Formats: sequence, C-alpha cells, structure tokens
Amino acid sequence: MSSNERSRDHARRAVLTPTQMRRSGLCIGCGACVAQSGKGTARMRFDRFGQLEPIVSGEGDGGSAFAQICPFSPSSINEDAIAAERFASSGQIDTRIGRYEACYVGHVREGRFRAEGSSGGMANWTAVELLNERLVDGVAHVVPSCGESVGHPFFRYQISREPEDVRKGAKSRYYPVELSGVIEEIRRHPGRYAVVGIPCFVKAMHLLSRQDPVLRERLAFTLGLFCGHMKSSRFVESFAWQTGERIEAVGGVDYRLKDESRPANWYTAHLSMRDGSSRSRDWWHLVDGDWGAGFFQNSACNFCDDVVGETADISFGDAWVEPYASDGRGTNVVVVRSPELHRLIGRAMAEGRLELREVDSAFVVRTQAAGFRQRREGLAFRLSWPRRGVRPLKRIPPKFTGLPPRRMLIYWLRSVISAHSHHVFWCARTLRLPVLYLRWASAILAFYQGVTYSRGRIGRLVDRIVPREKDD
Repeated sequence: MSSNERSRDHARRAVLTPTQMRRSGLCIGCGACVAQSGKGTARMRFDRFGQLEPIVSGEGDGGSAFAQICPFSPSSINEDAIAAERFASSGQIDTRIGRYEACYVGHVREGRFRAEGSSGGMANWTAVELLNERLVDGVAHVVPSCGESVGHPFFRYQISREPEDVRKGAKSRYYPVELSGVIEEIRRHPGRYAVVGIPCFVKAMHLLSRQDPVLRERLAFTLGLFCGHMKSSRFVESFAWQTGERIEAVGGVDYRLKDESRPANWYTAHLSMRDGSSRSRDWWHLVDGDWGAGFFQNSACNFCDDVVGETADISFGDAWVEPYASDGRGTNVVVVRSPELHRLIGRAMAEGRLELREVDSAFVVRTQAAGFRQRREGLAFRLSWPRRGVRPLKRIPPKFTGLPPRRMLIYWLRSVISAHSHHVFWCARTLRLPVLYLRWASAILAFYQGVTYSRGRIGRLVDRIVPREKDD
C-alpha cells in the first residue's frame, strides 16, 4: 500500500464535520451536507465574505457519513474511482481529462443557443435536448433570481421542466450557488433528472447518490462545466463599485456580455440597474478583472485537481485556442463520456443541427492550459505547504522542489490574492470606503502582472532579480 493510499485509508476512518472542513478552507459551499443531514434546522447561508457556508446542528452525529459525501473530504473517493464506476466501458482514458468516448470543438447551429450563451451554446442545447427527447423530466441548473428583492442573491439553482425555462439559464454565472434545495425537490418528486454544475458540484451529486438510493435512481445525467475557480458574491459588488454604483442599485449582472465583433476572450461585465439604466466595463479595466490572479476565489479551489468535470456524463468549456478564441460568436470544447449522449450528439451532427469537429484529448488540454498548470503543477506545490486543520488528499502528490523560482512566486502570489481579497474587501465594505479595496487591488494586480507577464516597471525589476526560465 502506497503512502497516499495509507493516508486515504486513515482519513476514511476519521470523523469529519462541516465546521472542520469550513475552518480548514476546504468547504466549497455546494450544500451536499445540508441535503444529506435531512434536518429541518440545516441550511446554507452567506458568510461575511459573500461565500456560502453550511449551518448543520448536531454535527457530531453521523460525521463519518458526511466525510463520504463532501467533495473535498480526504475520506471520499476521488474522481478516478467515480469515473471508473460510471464509465467502465469508455474506450479512451487520459490522466488529464479522465475517461471519455469522444471530444469535440464547435457550436450549435440551430436556433439561438449560440447567440444566447456565453460560448457555443452546447451546454444549454444539451439540457434542452434531454427534455425534448424525454430522457429527463427536469433539469437542475442556475438561473437569475435578482429581480425578487433588493439584497437577494443574484443567482440560484432551480429545476426546469420546460425547454423555455431551461433556456433562461444560459450564460456563465461566476457567483456562489448551492444544491440543497434542488436535491430535496428531486427526492420529493419522482422522475429522471439532469443536473448541471461545476466539477466539484457534480462530484458531490455522485457521492451523495452512492448513499441515497432515491437520488441514485433519479439522477439520470450530469452535465459538467469546465471551471477555473468559484468566486464570492463580492465579485459583482466590486463591479458595482468600479462603475460608481452601490450593490443595492444593481438589478442583474451579465458577466460576459457577448459582442460578435470582438474576440470571445474580451470579457465585458454588464450591470442592469434597478432604475432601468445599465453600466458596462471591460474586464481588463477592472482592478480584479485578471481571472488568473484569483480575486475573490473560494479557498477550496486551491485544492481542486478536476478542470473538466471528469465525473460528468458530458462536459463543456470554452475553446481558448486560435482561431476559436478570436471568434466573438463563441465556441465550445466538449468531452462526452456517456455512450447515450454520444449517440445523441452524433445524430444531431448528422442532421446538421450541430457544427462539431472531433479532436483529441491533447487539444482539450491546450484549450485549458492555464487551468491545468494551476491545478496540477500549482496544486502539487500548494500541497507541500504547511497548513492547519484537515489536510486534503488529492491525486497529485505534494512537490515543493523542481519548479523555477518565478513560477513558485506566481503560485504563491495567487494564493495571497485569493485569501486577502476577501478580507480587504470586507474591511472596505464595513468602513464604507470602497477606495480602500480598489487601491489595494490595483497595487497587488500591478505586482502580480509584473511578476507573471513582465509588465511595467515591476516586470522589468523582477526580470532582473528573478529571470524567466526558458519554459516559464
């Protein structure tokens, strides 16, 4: 038995609680523990940093059961084991994207799926097609909820049973949501369901289904979304501050306003105000608009090694390589693992409804190159750091040596920014001094981009002190 296997075996015998995971920075706020508890007092709430956290009374009871369903628990089985159970017949395996039937790049040709989505429209099309083909009775997905009242969360999960309701959930949502409500609805109402979610949420659904026969019977398909990291709700509040508005005045947010005349990776944040007006700002003009820097990142994301949703029946991402990245209409990269969905997509391609080209796993990895560096090379480095509380067990072993100094500095900086952005924003919000956060964010971003991209005076100075390696 390897040291990693011994550690995992010891972890499985341990009793964990939601509080321990939260205090260890390993709670993603998915709501699986609240759904698993079955107690009326269990609930999810936003903490002072705008992140969802579970409130579960009597955590000392049934802690071992919780440890098996939390997606970041060192006691739960990993993505490889889940995929081996679910996709045993898959003909192809890649250690970076897992088991799969086929990979594609392209977009939806029919209807307005591509125009209405952030990318090529494939995720929304697949969810609607499952309903149209009567393969599911409902789709659990994220929809806007901000119109209900001032101060209400901007997005939430809901179960849609009509194609038009599913289409309202198109586009990217960089906002904390949780699954407990839709899980309870699936339990109450018989039928077959599809759940759309980021990798850790999909993993949580499968872990919960292993213990819950009702969910196991009713969870028909999982649709995964490639993920960089989860943001807190303060991200949209920062958008508001930078357009001269208060969050109370915001009625809705579009994180990626589509403009076909511009490259797909030129993001524009768009705020719909309650007075009927709107505000827009390109991400590169935002002090926290550099995604890789990690502003408002959930701390658990530092310990995730699944970029492409390896346990989902089908997964969707953006094709961040040329010529697709320059196409403002949006293009998807798709990883299909379910034979049934593979046949569904193949039929739609033959009918001319989908414009897809088959690609290999290496192409998929190239489209998400930065994410794989952060969650493989960077993860190994972060796992080697000393830490308190629960220690995560991942498929990547800890590794402190072997990286160029510049690369280690970049990974350290990302961790600093992801941790301190929450605290600095909380302080600025409490004191009602937005400028406190904005000046800090502007300064730390300049330092990060100097180190990472050799920009400005800081970049020139860092280049002299810590020269770039040839492969850095």
